[in-house]
Amino acid sequence: MRKILITTGGSGGHVIPAKIIYEHLSNDFDIFFSTDLRGFKFFSSENYKIEIINTPKIRFNIFFPINLIKLIYLIAKSIFFLKKEKIDKVISIGGYMSLPVIIASKILGLIIILIEPNMVLGRGNRFFLNFAKKILCYSDNIYNFPKKHIHKIELIKPLVSKSFYDLRADKNLNNKFCFLIVGGSQGAKIFDELIKDVIFDIAKKFSIKIIQQTSKENIDNLKKFYDDKNIENQIFDFEKKFHQIINFSDLCITRAGASSLAEMSLLNKPFIAIPLPSAKDDHQLENANFYLGKGCCWVLDQKTLSHDKLLEFLLNLLNNKSELVDKKSNLEKLNYNNSWSDINKKLVRAINEN
Repeated sequence: MRKILITTGGSGGHVIPAKIIYEHLSNDFDIFFSTDLRGFKFFSSENYKIEIINTPKIRFNIFFPINLIKLIYLIAKSIFFLKKEKIDKVISIGGYMSLPVIIASKILGLIIILIEPNMVLGRGNRFFLNFAKKILCYSDNIYNFPKKHIHKIELIKPLVSKSFYDLRADKNLNNKFCFLIVGGSQGAKIFDELIKDVIFDIAKKFSIKIIQQTSKENIDNLKKFYDDKNIENQIFDFEKKFHQIINFSDLCITRAGASSLAEMSLLNKPFIAIPLPSAKDDHQLENANFYLGKGCCWVLDQKTLSHDKLLEFLLNLLNNKSELVDKKSNLEKLNYNNSWSDINKKLVRAINEN
């Protein structure tokens, strides 16, 4: 069986697509991962073959000489690992965490395939494109993409775990209107502080349920707030069965990480995206605009968002649900003919090509 290394790390935005690639390829290839320590926590206790390549950020400061020595060591470590395990091809989800592995792969003459889940080309992938054979993207209209490498783009549907495809037939699960609030793997303090008060005001007029992600430290406080207001709630920090949580919702309020939006889209759940203002190169805004352009969501600017503005917006949606129906219809059109098997065949074919 041919051996593939998937190099990833950092946030869930890099690790989740890597794990979905594993789902697609593990029956046809022997899969290894490399990740830094930040990314390792997203693998939990599952039985993966993982090599820790804890890449430092290379910045021109007093730590630059030390980090440069670390980088050279990690390149050597990556070369040794790739040769020892007889890796045939390398797949990178981007990010500086993959730098030693990509350089080592180039030195060894291995085929490198990139994945870009965002609508803005990441800085890591922009550099890695010089060494890669192809890059798999969700659109051929990626911001900051160099024209000289445009021929390397190969289009795929957004990467979503098979568990989401298995739930797509479920409908009308609630007797109360259910909000799902998701801050993403990096959290969202504004969701804890602003949205809970808006939900309380909505609950005075409508029968609702709230499912909300927060930090582990804030779970008890947030649950007590909703319990004291007699609002049905489910509060969590990380949930392995996240596909089931999304499936129970009627409307999602979310950051705009590529994986989260793809998951909500696949389950035909209308969502309000509030992009993270500090996201590199504003990639979350462009992710959200991709779905906004297809009539599948709403996009709100955190910088101008207030309690009254959000409350008015949500009350208008609940008083006139035709907009929700339209968004759901557009999501169904977007996901027409989107099947796990089709994506699987395309990925396997892309990996097998020399």
